Amino acid sequence: MASGGTVQDGSDDDGGDLTAQNLEKKCVSFEDQVENESGCSDFSNVFCWEKEIQHVSRVSDYSRQDNYDFRNPELNKHIGLLEKISDLILNDIPKAEYVSLLNDYVESEFFLIDGDSLFITCISEQTLLLGQNLHFFYLVERFLLDLTNKGAKYVIVFFKDAEHAYFRHPTLLSLRTALILHLQHNTDAVIHTEFSNFLEGKWQSFLQESYPYFIIISDDGLTKLQTSFLNLFIIHALSKRINVVLTSGQESDFIRVYGYHIHGMYRHNTFFSQHRKEIQCVFQTLVKDLQESSTAALLSLSGHSSVKDMEKEVCETLSQLKHIWPEISDIRHIVCIVSCALGLRMYSRLQKKHQTTIQKQEKSREITPEEAEDLIRMYCLSVVFLFHLPLSQRARVRLINYHWNKQAFTFIQMHKGYEFFLLKHLTTEKPWKVDFTHLSDLSDDLLWKNVAYYYEAENEQGLTLDMGEKIKREYEYLWSIISKLAGKDDDGKSLPLRRTSVYFLEKRSSPTKESKNIPNLGLIPMTSIVVDEFAGDILSSLPFLKSDDSAVTSLIKQKEFDEIRHWHSGKLLSDDYDRTKSSSQAMCKDPWALRSNQKLQSFLRFYGSSLEGNISKTIVTQLDTPKKAYWDMKNSKKIHKTKAEIIIEENQKRMKAEEERKEQKQWDALSIEKLICENFNSGIRKLEDFLKKCQSNSVKYTAEMAGLNTCFEVWIEQCKDQGKRVKDINAAVEVMRRIHSLLEKYKDLMEKTDYQKIVRCLRYFGFDNLACTLESSQIPEDDRKETKAKISKYAVGMGAARFQLQYMGHCLLREERTDRDPRIQHFIPDTWQRDLLDIVDNNESAVIVAPTSSGKTYASYYCMEKILKESNEGVVVYVAPTKALVNQVWATVYNRFNKTLPDGMVVCGVFTRDYRHDALNCQVHCLGGEIGAEVWEHLLVMIRCPFLALSATISNPKHLTEWLQSVKRYWQHVESVREESLGSSTTTKKGTKKQKNIKTVNKSYKVKLVLYGERYNDLEKYVCSLEDNDFKIHHYHPCAALTVDHIDKYGFPSDLAFSPRESILLYDSMVQVWENWPRADELDPEKFTHFKNKIVITKADARKYEEELKEELKNWIVHDNRMKANRVLKLLKPHPPYCSETDMKDNFPCFVEKLRQMDKLPALFFLFDIKKVENWAENINNYLEKKQKGKQIPKTERQIHLLTNRLKKMEKSMQKNQTVGMKITSRKTDKMILEEAEHGNLMEKVGKITEIPPDCTYANSQAVDTEILQKVIDRVKFMKTNTTLKTLALRGIGYHHASVTQRGRQLVEMLFRMGFIQVVTATGTLALGINMPCKSVVFTQNSVYLDALNYRQMSGRAGRRGQDLLGNVFFYDIPLPKVDKLIKSNVPQLRGQFPLNISLALRLMLLAAKADDKEDAKVKVLSLLKHSLLSFNQPRVVEILKLYFLFSLQFLVKEGYLDQEGNTMGFAGLVSHLHYHEPSNLVLVSFLVKGLFHKMCQPRKYSKTFSKEVMEQLVLVLANLFGRRYIPASIIKSKQKFYQSKVFLDDLPEDFAVALHEYNKKIEENFGHFLLIISKMADMKQEYQLPLSRTDFSGEECNDSKLVSHLTSCNAGRTAVSPFACLSGNVDSDLLHAETVNSVILRTVGITAGNIPVLCAKKFDNRRRRMPLNAYALDFYKHGSLKAMAQDNGIHEGEAYLLLKDFSLTIKAISVSLSELCDDEEDNVVQAFSQLSDSYWEKLEKV
Repeated sequence: MASGGTVQDGSDDDGGDLTAQNLEKKCVSFEDQVENESGCSDFSNVFCWEKEIQHVSRVSDYSRQDNYDFRNPELNKHIGLLEKISDLILNDIPKAEYVSLLNDYVESEFFLIDGDSLFITCISEQTLLLGQNLHFFYLVERFLLDLTNKGAKYVIVFFKDAEHAYFRHPTLLSLRTALILHLQHNTDAVIHTEFSNFLEGKWQSFLQESYPYFIIISDDGLTKLQTSFLNLFIIHALSKRINVVLTSGQESDFIRVYGYHIHGMYRHNTFFSQHRKEIQCVFQTLVKDLQESSTAALLSLSGHSSVKDMEKEVCETLSQLKHIWPEISDIRHIVCIVSCALGLRMYSRLQKKHQTTIQKQEKSREITPEEAEDLIRMYCLSVVFLFHLPLSQRARVRLINYHWNKQAFTFIQMHKGYEFFLLKHLTTEKPWKVDFTHLSDLSDDLLWKNVAYYYEAENEQGLTLDMGEKIKREYEYLWSIISKLAGKDDDGKSLPLRRTSVYFLEKRSSPTKESKNIPNLGLIPMTSIVVDEFAGDILSSLPFLKSDDSAVTSLIKQKEFDEIRHWHSGKLLSDDYDRTKSSSQAMCKDPWALRSNQKLQSFLRFYGSSLEGNISKTIVTQLDTPKKAYWDMKNSKKIHKTKAEIIIEENQKRMKAEEERKEQKQWDALSIEKLICENFNSGIRKLEDFLKKCQSNSVKYTAEMAGLNTCFEVWIEQCKDQGKRVKDINAAVEVMRRIHSLLEKYKDLMEKTDYQKIVRCLRYFGFDNLACTLESSQIPEDDRKETKAKISKYAVGMGAARFQLQYMGHCLLREERTDRDPRIQHFIPDTWQRDLLDIVDNNESAVIVAPTSSGKTYASYYCMEKILKESNEGVVVYVAPTKALVNQVWATVYNRFNKTLPDGMVVCGVFTRDYRHDALNCQVHCLGGEIGAEVWEHLLVMIRCPFLALSATISNPKHLTEWLQSVKRYWQHVESVREESLGSSTTTKKGTKKQKNIKTVNKSYKVKLVLYGERYNDLEKYVCSLEDNDFKIHHYHPCAALTVDHIDKYGFPSDLAFSPRESILLYDSMVQVWENWPRADELDPEKFTHFKNKIVITKADARKYEEELKEELKNWIVHDNRMKANRVLKLLKPHPPYCSETDMKDNFPCFVEKLRQMDKLPALFFLFDIKKVENWAENINNYLEKKQKGKQIPKTERQIHLLTNRLKKMEKSMQKNQTVGMKITSRKTDKMILEEAEHGNLMEKVGKITEIPPDCTYANSQAVDTEILQKVIDRVKFMKTNTTLKTLALRGIGYHHASVTQRGRQLVEMLFRMGFIQVVTATGTLALGINMPCKSVVFTQNSVYLDALNYRQMSGRAGRRGQDLLGNVFFYDIPLPKVDKLIKSNVPQLRGQFPLNISLALRLMLLAAKADDKEDAKVKVLSLLKHSLLSFNQPRVVEILKLYFLFSLQFLVKEGYLDQEGNTMGFAGLVSHLHYHEPSNLVLVSFLVKGLFHKMCQPRKYSKTFSKEVMEQLVLVLANLFGRRYIPASIIKSKQKFYQSKVFLDDLPEDFAVALHEYNKKIEENFGHFLLIISKMADMKQEYQLPLSRTDFSGEECNDSKLVSHLTSCNAGRTAVSPFACLSGNVDSDLLHAETVNSVILRTVGITAGNIPVLCAKKFDNRRRRMPLNAYALDFYKHGSLKAMAQDNGIHEGEAYLLLKDFSLTIKAISVSLSELCDDEEDNVVQAFSQLSDSYWEKLEKV
């Protein structure tokens, strides 16, 4: 060993080159690490890395050259196929969606993790030092625990054939085997190792039975051969329609895991099928090559002739060990002894064998057996240390700048080879009870090197240290056993440990990283009430600087910030209500503007009427609330009525009688009997419409009886003609439906003859048991004489109960209240809805969770009405998640309420990010847009008033309610303190009106939880398949989604409901499977307790039957009838054939036609690709046009053309004559009259010829009159896409997505609600609360966005209450396993995200400093800081948030955004308004402060304008900050061509890059100190345990060994990082690098790199490949084409427009800010941003 070597401790080194501080310096490939370990790339010509290693981990290696060039000529024959597969995957990766992976958690569902991909990911971790096995296991378990904590269920699979890829590196081979054993024995993870590869039959069967949701696979192996193996695995998974998630680019935050998700498509299946034989051939060749070459290399090392010989020797050695040491059980002892003994024995044998065959020069390169013994003795001592040194002590081990030399490394690889064979033997056979607990800690390479360094260097120089008695005894015993097993001739003496003089270590050639400790920064003192009240309790424990410290005196002094103008428009701001005029006032002097406002209000009422009809109500301010009047009336005990009351009562009776006469006339005019006979379905619809509108019970009764008689006659006629036509069971259904209604609702109006008719109907249907339940006197004499044989042909052929469940399930009567609530006029509310009204009346708050379409939204409108009635000053704020819903509520309010208000006030206003109308002068504020979850959280914690939180998809409402109740308790305390301090005095806020005549209301701080789980309408599901060019619709029973294991472990999902028909199907399946089922008779529908002899079976009865069947099926599973239960579930499961996406897309119009034939329209068709939404709608239209042309007579188009031309000429002539005629005379000439008549004839002819046949359109022309239709269509006449939208609308087709203009969306919404449009393709824009009732919902595209939440929201559109009795959900081209998952999945739980960042801290301080009411602002700020959802009932999290807030303020003070009193300064406004772009907003300011933009923005000579080059450079910088959209790294290797766009964004200019580095350095130092402090809050008990297995490595430190103390003497700089990470040389200063924080930080502190506002100039994936930024913002500025965005940049035009609009608004905000802050209006930077803002917006407006 060379002299002069160094040993680094924590004070002067950070852990060697494997944790270098700079990303680019650190990007060392895995292969390079191995090379560094060995000293060279060739391991003694016997063991070596392959020459053809693919250096995929190098950042700069993007080339494709020599991608496939194998040594094996057989493999080279298949290079073409491997390249095809690689290209196919590379083309899919750019299209992969970067999404949250765990949106729809299902208890029994799981995804697969490829074990080797997991291994590759963790072994490539940049903070891991090769050989530090315990740290590697920590990384694996931390990754898996993160998934587990987020609710994931996963299975890990290790293929046997994949093992051969590691034979050339036994270290990895042994580590992989140890990982498998560890996961199997020490964790609860499900591990599969029984599969040889993914092509074998067992694997195919496993996939078919379990069908994982997706598979996590790496697209990049450690070697070229392994990459080929993984590519084959990926293409195979995709061909099975199993989605693939790449390990590359995977990231995680507090509540989500994100990754690139590739969909398995039919084309993958086609490709695999076409190349199946060749793929099998290349795979077999690949595995064979790996097996032969790697096994040969391993055997060459060991000297054995075969692997079996090695395995045999391992087995024999194990038996000998058991004989020598019977009590041995610890896996570390077993592995150490056996591998060392075999290594010594085999090495000695190999040396003797080579003595005669190896030349002297070559022999000198190998270590001798004696030297090998020295190496093994040092290894044994290091293993003994593992038993005596707890992790806390091992984490302080010295960091040495040495690695094994070539000869030692070769021997170590041989030793690891035996370790592998031993572990492999233990996976299949267990010779005795082995304790696998510490399998993760078999060896510590750094500790071994330390021992070697001590004996090679320090002991040789005279340093002699005692190893301690305990350690010495154990080491000696260990060595004695190894000596016996190795067959040593000597007496097995263990000491002296070092007997030869050869060196095993040599100094690293690579430089070590610079020493750098986290500076112990003092905090700048601040005087702020907010800081004192929020974090005052921890201030005393923190180090503060003195006021005269240079860091304090040198603070930047900026101009105080005061916001004057709006950030997008540049208009002056005003918060004073007295000075803010409404739109009507502001426009009163402008006739055009006034007319526009009147048109807007008229349209809003029109739009609102399409939602609810004309239900406008004039609001008058009143003293008594409806609730008070309701209770007064209820509790009234008056006996005598006044004269006025008697008159009112008589008038009401007279009006009621008059209304009844009118309704009777309407009924008489309807002639329903005739309508039903002519067209049964149409007649029944008209009957139902009449019954809904009719208010008189007597008229309703008459209508029901008429319907009964007519439907029964229709049934009788059908039965008489039984041989001629098929009976329509709907006639019998309608008869029973009328009977239900009569017996339940109109019993008091029925007469004896009516009962006799009902009895006759029941007997004819074969329901004698039901007929007998009525009185015998009610059976007509004639009917008694009729024999059963005579009327049998009229029977329905089944029992009454089965008939009602199977055919009448959707019309069974629901349990509804009949007593009206005086507070509600339009309907009778259910009990839970009345509870909501009571909550509103009592000024309480509530969390309301009820299914879609259940009627929960009404409570919000009742609340609005209440506030409007109470005064003119009260305000209701309605916050919605989308702008579409905001506009819908706005229109609804206008339609519902009219109120006379003081001048300047309006009823309702709206405010979104890009639109505002009467926002400050209204009583009902409608706010919203696509806001994040954190904004909802901020709103809920800062409001004082009562609130209603409405949702259909919260899975943990109780937890949410408890949190909100804690917030309300805070506000209750604040109010009580404030009232005490104010006493009876009152103050008026500046900028508000003096509130007059406002009623005092009782304040309530209760938050109630209202749960309602019953959906009014049933949903039935269907899956669709294409067979022989025809669509087959397969009913999908909810039980088909379940498995026996799922029911056994978790029961039935809470919202998995059956329709009555589906209950019958389940019963029939159970009977079919178990012929002698004991409860079959008891659960027979005809004999079931709640059905037996019951004429009117209700929905509640059917629900009881459903629950009884579910319970019985569960009992089958519990009582050893699992096989039968499994057969039941399989019987219910449909088996549609696999269809290609192309075929399904091409035949989509035929499917829509099929739905029309099935009477399932109107329907919403949900897709998740904007382009497909438009294309598929146009395809339907093209199909109808083609169909129409096929029906036209020849030359029709020519005739239309001629008639149209004649019509145009005539119109011109008429217009000319009319003008001339007006000048001459007012009378019409005869010529003009003739022209008008001819014009009318031509119009009629054109109309007839161009008329669309009914079967060539989906438009319902009877739903809307021509005038209203034209009024709606005229709204889009100035839109660029108006022709397409109008053409589609006139065919009854529409499309709806976020990129359609507001007017275009409204056109589709209104015409769909009116019933004119019946087919709409849409994205999720229609999912969240939009009122679009329909019969059917069709999911037409599989997507990662189709998750549990979206499924429930979207499917809830079907069968809306009051519209349809049954909703239909169709799955079109959705894989069956995905359908299963959607049906049984739970909606995700609401969990808190990390609530703070620097920008939010600044915004809170801005609110506290600039608010007119400082006290009010302070308590709001404190409410947000103290009551985040994340910190609820988590005191340790509260402490961390306090520290994070303090360090955020420290940064803001140092950078000049705040002064020491907490007042905002300088660029605070710009940073706060761009808060959603953190940290880019902070970086932008750092560029401004450094003058970089002044240097860049130089105008043209003699001009104030800037050149194109300057503007493009400016956009380049801004795109790097605000247009950060990453592209997967693999796209660099693809062959994709780009036409207009550059696509890959260039790096920042050099001076900007330097400034960015300086900014990051400041942030890292500031937050590095923060991480150092919060590390004291970590749970160190957990930190010394492996995360998943909980294997504990804590214990009492070894203090009786001087050698141990010497080797573990590095105390400094290892307190804030994980002790497991310290094993690889990571120290506290690694927290200064954001890219390593997640890997090294103490995991129990709950902080991630995402909480550190660093802006990485370059981002790398898990394999250290650079991920480029998409240059969409700069590309558009250059070419101005949205089409290029889709073609080259891979962003749909609509989405690109929204991204570009956001980018443009950001530029506008910067421009306005700079103009305010800069006193010089002619400043170059101000002018440059102004010019860029105008030019960018101009380009955007053109498209």
